[in-house]
Amino acid sequence: MDSKIIKILIVILFFFTKASAIEFKGKFIQGHFILGKTEPGSNIVIDNKEVNVSNEGYFAFGLGRDRKNDVTIIKYFNGQNQKIIKKVLKREYKIQRIDGLPKKKVTPPEEVYERIKNENKLIGKARSINSSLAFFKEKFILPLDNAIITGVYGSQRILNGKPRWPHYGIDFAGDLGTPIKAMASGTVTLAEKDLYFTGATLIFDHGHGISTLYMHMDEIFVEKDDIVKQGDIIGTIGSSGRSTGPHLDIRLNWFDVRLDPASVLKIN
Repeated sequence: MDSKIIKILIVILFFFTKASAIEFKGKFIQGHFILGKTEPGSNIVIDNKEVNVSNEGYFAFGLGRDRKNDVTIIKYFNGQNQKIIKKVLKREYKIQRIDGLPKKKVTPPEEVYERIKNENKLIGKARSINSSLAFFKEKFILPLDNAIITGVYGSQRILNGKPRWPHYGIDFAGDLGTPIKAMASGTVTLAEKDLYFTGATLIFDHGHGISTLYMHMDEIFVEKDDIVKQGDIIGTIGSSGRSTGPHLDIRLNWFDVRLDPASVLKIN
């Protein structure tokens, strides 16, 4: 075969391969959010689950706190498929002891079990939304100015000396009434003023199963179904629910997979 033809074929193959590659933004580490980019019109399957792909080719997923197995990503496009396997790196988590909580907040009395069950259903429903919004691809911003972190994602919680669920968010210290900003644009899917554990609580849908949650607030300035822009003031810091003092606890989810908010925020 003529050498010029071979060179042309190599160039074509190079550009075809480059164009068909999937780009990932984010680290394949336990607890992290991953932003993907591919050709519009592609079908993407993550661990046997097909995910939404935006008109621009963006998609999103996340890795759980204790994820051990590799991630399998399969792309279907123009009758062909591409399989990618990514190794998930393990993290070490801190132990955090919190004392002084009311006994009923550590071990709830039986009479509130039904209430807690119903509230968990509300939260689960808000987190299960699989909308076509594409705000998840924005750069998230910190919810507070001059934020001071007092609790981190993944830490094992020891409450009043008793081991409990790990902490799945980031805690920020702040004065009562401090304004809270929306970390990203989205739609309000839950706005409750008095949940048993989380107090005044907001959840936002950012699209493709990505949601954020704000807990222990004092005032809430938005309502369910409101469309909020990044940076809007959505409420104020409080100490509602299971809390020992004024602070803000934020969460990040991919459906029911709890992710580290630090993976989308610029935190020094």
